[in-house]
Amino acid sequence: MIVHQLRFGFRDETTEAQRAGVLAAMRRTASVDSVSFSAVGQHLGDPAAGYTHGFCVGIEDLAALERYMHDPVHLAGDPEIIPHLARLAIGPDLADDMDPELGAKILALNDRKLAKFPEWARLMETIPDVRIW
Repeated sequence: MIVHQLRFGFRDETTEAQRAGVLAAMRRTASVDSVSFSAVGQHLGDPAAGYTHGFCVGIEDLAALERYMHDPVHLAGDPEIIPHLARLAIGPDLADDMDPELGAKILALNDRKLAKFPEWARLMETIPDVRIW
C-alpha cells in the first residue's frame, strides 16, 4: 500500500464557494477505482505553517498509482484545484512495500506524467510555494 499525502493552503482571493469546489474536486479524485481509501479535510498541524487542508489516498501498488495518476477524473480535477493553491506540500508519502527503490519508481512515474502532460507541468508551476518531501 502506498499512502500519498498532500497538505495545502488556499490563495487569499479564493472564495469560500471556490474552496468548497476544490474540496469537492479532490473528493472526486479520491473516489476513483485505483484508490483504496481516502481522506480530504482540515489540516490539524501548526496553522503558522500556512497549511489549512489535507488530502490523503491509499493506493494498492505502483500499477494502481499509475492508473490513479492518469485517471481522467484526476486529470480533469487538477485544473479546478491547482489555480486556487497558494502552498502545497507533497508528501512525505509512506508505504508498507519495503522495496528500497520504491521512491525512485514513484518519481519516475511522476516524470513520465510530466513528459506526457506538459500543460499539467505548467499548471503546477503556478503554485507559488511547492515543497516535495
